[in-house]
Amino acid sequence: MTDKTPFQHHSKVVQEQISEHADGQRLDNYLLNRLKGVPKSKIYQIIRKGEVRLDKKRVKPSTRVHEGQTLRIPPIRKDDEGEAKGKIKLDKHQAQIKAISKAILYEDDYLLVINKPAGLAVHGGSGISLGLIELLRASRDEGSFLELVHRLDRETSGCMVIAKKGSVLRELHRLIRDGGMEKHYQALLSGRWKGASHLIEAPLQKNTLQSGERIVRVSREGKESKTLFKVLERFKDASLVDALLLTGRTHQIRVHSQYAGFPIIGDEKYGYPDVNQRFHNLGFNRMFLHACSLSLPLSMYDKPLEILAPLDENMEQCLTMLRAQND
Repeated sequence: MTDKTPFQHHSKVVQEQISEHADGQRLDNYLLNRLKGVPKSKIYQIIRKGEVRLDKKRVKPSTRVHEGQTLRIPPIRKDDEGEAKGKIKLDKHQAQIKAISKAILYEDDYLLVINKPAGLAVHGGSGISLGLIELLRASRDEGSFLELVHRLDRETSGCMVIAKKGSVLRELHRLIRDGGMEKHYQALLSGRWKGASHLIEAPLQKNTLQSGERIVRVSREGKESKTLFKVLERFKDASLVDALLLTGRTHQIRVHSQYAGFPIIGDEKYGYPDVNQRFHNLGFNRMFLHACSLSLPLSMYDKPLEILAPLDENMEQCLTMLRAQND
């Protein structure tokens, strides 16, 4: 049995070998793609119980499978009710699937880049049934290799890279670790930031509040974090900046801009509530943080792949309004 053929529900244990096509994929994503119609909760249950084994060893959902490994899949019986529910749920997302297809900025045999809209999580979980990657997979042929290369916060829009081969995923991960993926963001900050550029070097540490909310703070015990901000345009009480990530920490631009005294407009976690409300009243209803460009120097291209993602209509309208106030 190969991992490229449709999976058949069965009453016996199945042992299958991971092919090159799936090399580097997360185990949970591999099984979700292989076991079409099986509820996600059931898949996580058989992993948690140790019924799924990789080279005879227990595994976690986040474990990555590699070519040549042997995967044990326990007996799976067809769940007509679960399958029907999955189809109904997917039907409700057809408009999103269509919008994502239209948001593709670049695609070839190796990867695709999407201009992710604000408000869409990159993957399901935490009460979100379907994220960008699940919706994208639903629009493609069964067995297609599609893996997130990096993350964007739910409210951040812009360039999102998805690998279409395991070998490409590994090369992109090496590129990120070595600082070779250059990512620029545009952000609208509260207040007029003087000077042309600012390098913020402040270590960041993740924290979890009693409510369970995840928050990031500047801390001496945190990880080294660097962001280079360049002021692009100043308005009456706001600044449009280019932010270049020199490290890739969670919420880095959001926390570094707050630390500098100029939080991102529309950021409900780290921003100024009164400023956010004022812009909301004016019709701006999202966080103004957008991954506007990236450069990928990959071995399969003669020169670095350069991708640009335009701002969405709401962002452009906001800037037009601010420019009018400057006149």
